[in-house]
Amino acid sequence: MTEQTDKSRKPLLRSLAATALGCSLALGSSLAAAADPVKIGVLLPYTGTFARLGESITNGMKLAVEQAGNKLGGRDVEYVVVDSEAKPAKAPENMNKLVVGERVDLVVGPVHSGVAMGMLKVAREENALMIIPNAGLNVATGKLCAPNVFRTSFSAWQTTYPMGQIAYDRGYRKVVTMAWNYSFGKESLAAFEESFKAAGGEVIKQILTPFPKVEFQSYLTDIASIKPDAVFVFYAGGGAVKFVKDYAAAGLKGNIPLLGTGFLTDGTLPAQGDAAEGILTTLHYGDNLENAADKAFRMAYEKAYGKQPDIYAVQGYDAGKVLVKALQATAGNTERDALIAAMEQVRLNDSPRGPWHFSKAHNPVQNMYLREVKNGMNDVIAVAAEALEDPAPGCAMAN
Repeated sequence: MTEQTDKSRKPLLRSLAATALGCSLALGSSLAAAADPVKIGVLLPYTGTFARLGESITNGMKLAVEQAGNKLGGRDVEYVVVDSEAKPAKAPENMNKLVVGERVDLVVGPVHSGVAMGMLKVAREENALMIIPNAGLNVATGKLCAPNVFRTSFSAWQTTYPMGQIAYDRGYRKVVTMAWNYSFGKESLAAFEESFKAAGGEVIKQILTPFPKVEFQSYLTDIASIKPDAVFVFYAGGGAVKFVKDYAAAGLKGNIPLLGTGFLTDGTLPAQGDAAEGILTTLHYGDNLENAADKAFRMAYEKAYGKQPDIYAVQGYDAGKVLVKALQATAGNTERDALIAAMEQVRLNDSPRGPWHFSKAHNPVQNMYLREVKNGMNDVIAVAAEALEDPAPGCAMAN
């Protein structure tokens, strides 16, 4: 070997050594990351009006992960849980606690749309991955849509719009609408009115009540004096229980048909009892869908938690299933862009609610069902809208 040849080889050998060292360090870093658990921040209500909803979502999500061997992409899972208390004012602080303080890989939450607004602000500022398992405010996947924000539940428009045409087809022409006075309540009433007016109906009065108060008597007296063809409402959780019971106690049940989004009677029927019988609602789930995935889910949920699941449990379960499938595709890589790309490709053909997938705005494209309360169950009597996609107004990703 000549001296010149030896000199020319030395830079090449140094380069190869550096490359090998870099690969070794990268592999070590990758293995170290894989050894760490996937850290999931959970920001849901565990006290107050929506406490039961938060519990159901959490149960459903954990069930999906447990069915995958308590692993996500081969990695253990750690939950960092914060009670949102359904208080919008605390949302930014709580979100920062998870994203900046705890450095979670992603956040699952919330239930309340007002809380979602505060969380979205932080998610956009910090570029944090967020999965909404309930809150249906339209702007989350509308004008405030973002690549790092997904929803496994619904939009206010989606769950409500089909009922306007249904109400008109049943002969109702003049309707009173009523809801809690916050974003989701107002958006729900707007979606109903949009379709009801398009069909030829008229909303003769809209009533907005303070959240989370549940004193309804004066409003029900007003409705009784107006005598509309029907009443359409949005209430959920403890508020839904109180409203349905008060509606019956006021003598309106059987005289003025009561319609609503499915949250009025989902997860609330045991407490509402006979007062709920006959109520019509629209939602993306029901008690008798009779598909194999739903039967298996219901059996597993009851075995795990000793009670039947509701829509909130389904949404939590599907959030968990999305994570299982996405992290399987990335082999456990939680790098934000890789995980977003994998989540966008997830199609849940085995969801208890029926098959669905994400729209370009990251909202589920899914069936909406017409349900009637019969013998204490939300009996599915028709498909109100098949594969309904929220129009996502203002979302650049949807174009």
